[in-house]
Amino acid sequence: MPAPDLVGAELTLTGRIRTASNATFLGSVDGAVVVYKPIAGENPLWDFPDGSLAHREVAAFLVSEAFGWNVVPRTWLRAGPLGDGMVQLWQDADPEQDAVDLVGVDEVPDTGWKHVLEGQDETGRTVALIHEDTTALRRMAVFDVVVNNADRKGDHILAMADGHRHGVDHGLTFHTEHKLRTVLWGWVGDPLTADELDGVARVGEALDGELGRALAALITPDELVALAARCTRLRSAARFPGPRGGMPAVPWPLF
Repeated sequence: MPAPDLVGAELTLTGRIRTASNATFLGSVDGAVVVYKPIAGENPLWDFPDGSLAHREVAAFLVSEAFGWNVVPRTWLRAGPLGDGMVQLWQDADPEQDAVDLVGVDEVPDTGWKHVLEGQDETGRTVALIHEDTTALRRMAVFDVVVNNADRKGDHILAMADGHRHGVDHGLTFHTEHKLRTVLWGWVGDPLTADELDGVARVGEALDGELGRALAALITPDELVALAARCTRLRSAARFPGPRGGMPAVPWPLF
């Protein structure tokens, strides 16, 4: 079967995802199921330039490709029924798996999970935010540091049946200021593995070539400089960073 024509074929809308904060639609392109976010449907934000979220989503995909870890599903810019926007291949996550969870504090598993924080749910029960301790999720956490992801919610992690984890919703990325807000704080201070350091190195080196030229059309020059600086700092520290600054360390809501 020939590969779908994802750029030139007609994009047909099939539904709307109403839980999203920006206009988000399901669609079909040459038989492939996609998510479509038109630029015209982006809500203004006080700290990110208007009309830039779709470009940041594509930039995040390009950085994911440079890492070589398949964190972000294929994402590209193209015309659609509601104007130019971001289009991403739909992923069928496994409903039986949760990479991030809220459990009672007495229910935290002894192994295989990281304990992030504790709080109270709507009933007053003390609960713990936990996430898997897996290679796939560690890679996503490294990716988030590099792209400066300000919105890594639990539901932005898609648990695939084969154990892979995809990250989605990367509009709030690449800011020049520290903006890292994530539920994946379980490895703070832990050394990065050789594989993780090699991934960061691949991104840093690619910024001097084709990746840098592609990103220059999607994010600002200052953001590109800041991206390179984050790669350098992370390679030098060789450890997962911790929260810093006055902003919240986790997104809200968490899911």
